[in-house]
Amino acid sequence: MTKPSDLGPPIKGKPHEPSDEDDHFYKCKICGQPVDMRDLRQVMWHEQPRHERLRPEVVTRS
Repeated sequence: MTKPSDLGPPIKGKPHEPSDEDDHFYKCKICGQPVDMRDLRQVMWHEQPRHERLRPEVVTRS
């Protein structure tokens, strides 16, 4: 299963301040997975006509 880090480094979009955290996500019409629109890698991955779901990554903070 592909992970977001397999797609390369994060690609930031324009800053946007939605009123609700849920406004950052949409549900992929192909695989049904929530897509974080703040991460262009995820958006581009889910725009492919045939794709698998992305495996969640554990983010560690130092």
